[in-house]
Amino acid sequence: MKLTVIIVNYNVKYYVEQCLRSLERALEGIEAEVVVVDNHSKDSSVEYLKERFPKVRIIVSQHNQGFAWANNIAIRKSQSDYVLLLNPDTIVGEGTIKMCTDFMDSHERAGGIGVMMLKSNGEKARESRRGLPTPMTSLYKMTGLCDRFPESRRFGKYYMGYLPWDEKVQIEVISGAFCMLRRKAIDEVGMLDEDFFMYGEDIDLSYRLLKGGWENWYLPAKIVHYKGESTQKSSFRYVHVFYEAMLIFFRKHYSAASLWLTIPIKMAIYAKATVALAGMLSDKVRSMLGFFAGKKMVATEYLFMGSKEMLEECRQMADQNGLVARFVEASAETMPQGHMAVDMPMEKERLYVVYDTEAYGYQQIMDIFASDPKPNVEMATYDRHTRKMITAENVTVA
Repeated sequence: MKLTVIIVNYNVKYYVEQCLRSLERALEGIEAEVVVVDNHSKDSSVEYLKERFPKVRIIVSQHNQGFAWANNIAIRKSQSDYVLLLNPDTIVGEGTIKMCTDFMDSHERAGGIGVMMLKSNGEKARESRRGLPTPMTSLYKMTGLCDRFPESRRFGKYYMGYLPWDEKVQIEVISGAFCMLRRKAIDEVGMLDEDFFMYGEDIDLSYRLLKGGWENWYLPAKIVHYKGESTQKSSFRYVHVFYEAMLIFFRKHYSAASLWLTIPIKMAIYAKATVALAGMLSDKVRSMLGFFAGKKMVATEYLFMGSKEMLEECRQMADQNGLVARFVEASAETMPQGHMAVDMPMEKERLYVVYDTEAYGYQQIMDIFASDPKPNVEMATYDRHTRKMITAENVTVA
């Protein structure tokens, strides 16, 4: 078998469903299997997904032992040439996986591949290409020099901002949101380190691939990554897990570094974690005391684009949910520029453009948003099979 796609799910069944729908198109013509590892979800994910995707193999864990542990279960049970680790809160372009497998086939030293990840507004995510967090690179990131000089080969190494976006280039760290791995490389360097519960395991594996003589590559093939729909980034647990992962990686790979480097970096990690926790605690206290009661709500509008049948369903959904909406009958053939060709002001506080996934391909939707990203204009999809509108924040059922 050519490819095994592994998705770890934890209480995000609707996002997994959307991801699987995009995979159905992206895997056409590729000998592949899809495995979902459910990490002890509480939202009936297993029953929901089994009913709708009978060809998908679902592994049910009775305990949530982390992202690395769950992926390793599926990797051990697979026998394919390549393995793709894929986040549940992603949408894959129709040609993305084929581009990656073709590249793997023709580049024998490619141990892993990452791709162009788009935010929900079409902006390119800096995490698509990263450098190893060496002591100096980490220091530049922690002190803000990376953000100050993003295209510097020295100060901007963390996000490798000096690399071109539209070319195939070698990188150091592949994001775990979309990480295609060669079986032979995994067999040589090992699977994900289960000391990392969540976060950091992709950096560790990328480093071990490089140390093993393999190459890590970035390809300009697109996916959308909602960035953490399956995690609660405002929780105290998230802060603990995230910064603990940084310390685990640092102790594992740079414990022998000189004290004048290790002490400031460890102090910076602890300081960052302390500031984040203090901010969350302050917000929680202020909320309990009612200081946020008068906080201004963001005005949100919706632009629905698709077939006549889709628009009829979405009108009912908009009415039932009190959405301020506009409806445009369109398709990739009649309006290839999508919402960019609609004569309406885009200076809304927040505008969701909801595309009919039967009238537009996932790749086409991504290309439209990527052509002119705006911070307040975000992508959403409507699937007539599922009758669900999905945004980066929520799911609405028609």
